[in-house]
Parts: sequence; structure tokens; C-alpha cells
Amino acid sequence: MPQVAITLAEGRTPAQLRDLIHEVHAAVLRTVNTRPEYIRVVVHEVPRTHWATGDVTLTEMDAAGPVTAAAKEQS
Repeated sequence: MPQVAITLAEGRTPAQLRDLIHEVHAAVLRTVNTRPEYIRVVVHEVPRTHWATGDVTLTEMDAAGPVTAAAKEQS
């Protein structure tokens, strides 16, 4: 029984999440020899305040705005 766990930051619409589940289910069905009812897809949504990269949360990154190539070169 294949189980796929997907972790992503909150912010997608229910329709986007449903499309994601459908597409992942279809990919597993196409590539793994199993029955459709045996496939499990679990989506874990993490608050942007609880996800950090390099000690900066996604919320903090959002507030800082996009980083330009010139700003990266100066740091």
C-alpha cells in the first residue's frame, strides 16, 4: 500500500490541494503496480511561521520581499 506524504507551507486553495492529491495519486497509479484504493496521499500544511530556512521563517522571507541578484552579490 503506497503512502505519499507531502509537506508544504500553508497558502494553497482547497482546489489546488485537491488537484495536487489527484495528480500524485495518478502518478503513483501509473508507475506502481497497485490498486487505486490502496494509494494514500497525505498533505501536511505547515504555518509559514513554523517553517524556516537558514533561521529565517517563510513569513519573514515574505515580509522582506524578493531578493535581487544585486542584493545577493553585496552580502
